[in-house]
Amino acid sequence: MVFTISNERFEQIASDALASLPRELAEQIDNVAIIVEQEAPSRSLFGLYEGIPLTKRGPISYAGVMPDRITLYQKTICEHCSSEAEVEAQIRKTVIHEIAHHFGISDPRLEELGWA
Repeated sequence: MVFTISNERFEQIASDALASLPRELAEQIDNVAIIVEQEAPSRSLFGLYEGIPLTKRGPISYAGVMPDRITLYQKTICEHCSSEAEVEAQIRKTVIHEIAHHFGISDPRLEELGWA
C-alpha cells in the first residue's frame, strides 16, 4: 500500500524542511531552486542535486548561470512511507542530503555522517 499526500501538502513539508535548516547554514545557500516531480528515474532515488557546488564556483566561472536544482520525487518518497510523519522525515533527510551536495559534500562523506 502506497501512502499518498496532496501536492500542496508535499510542497509545504518541503518548504518547512528547508526553513528548519540552521540560519547560519540557510544564509549560505545560493542560487538554488527546489522542484517537486512525481517519479524518479530510479525507484530508489528520493532527490537529485544538479548544479555547481559552492566549492567549485569562482567569480569568473560562475556568472550568468541558471540556478542549481534540487528535485524531490514525491511519488518515490511516498512509496517508501506509510504515514505523513514518515514522509516528513524522508523529505527532511532528502533536503539535507541534497543541500549538502550544494555545499560540496560527497555521497561517501554523507554516508559517514548518516545522511545517505
